[in-house]
Amino acid sequence: MSEATSRPLPRHVAVIMDGNGRWAAARGLERTAGHEAGERALMDVIEGALDIGIRYLSVYAFSTENWGRPRREVEFLLGFNRALLRARRDYLNSLGVRIRRIGRRSGPPEYAELLADVLAEFDGAFEMTRSNRRLELLVCFNYGGRAELEDAAARGPIPDNLYAPDVPDVDLLIRTSGEMRLSNFLLWQAAYAELYFTDTLWPDFDRHALAAAVADYQGRERRFGALG
Repeated sequence: MSEATSRPLPRHVAVIMDGNGRWAAARGLERTAGHEAGERALMDVIEGALDIGIRYLSVYAFSTENWGRPRREVEFLLGFNRALLRARRDYLNSLGVRIRRIGRRSGPPEYAELLADVLAEFDGAFEMTRSNRRLELLVCFNYGGRAELEDAAARGPIPDNLYAPDVPDVDLLIRTSGEMRLSNFLLWQAAYAELYFTDTLWPDFDRHALAAAVADYQGRERRFGALG
């Protein structure tokens, strides 16, 4: 076994799933087709995380800023997340995956009914899978890092009042599509995360790409501000 692969795995991997729209545009397809292809990538990455032995996987599904997209796309994304949960929760449950949503429960008034339907689906998926311990899938939906910090600070000490205070900090944060920014994602939890950027568009990212990112992480030395 190589020195890198003998090093500890990341306990918590977070992913900014970027590039669905560009993937679709490159093929002359609607943006919605990119999101559908992104679902297949997500399932493959979840299965890959299980194979590797990752304990926590956070994915950026819908940000607090995404409400500003065209109404047609927002409505699609809300319905798409609801349909994805209905279609995949039984399978994920059989794999031992616990599905947990983090983010705000309120949004723009014009989307209140649709949002309530999606949140009900998330609540049901959590209840179904809450006893699973093999992998915790944290779906960051209607989520923003600044919003989380504002909400936490309003309730008391920030570490104790995050949306999921029991979840460990992010060890490895992956962003696809070549963009190199955090985009308001898990700002507190990713303070000392190792960052991994790849040009691969999210629909083309898979379990093998995840394994490559983990191997890269294992080859790094984490110092947390101290000397090596």
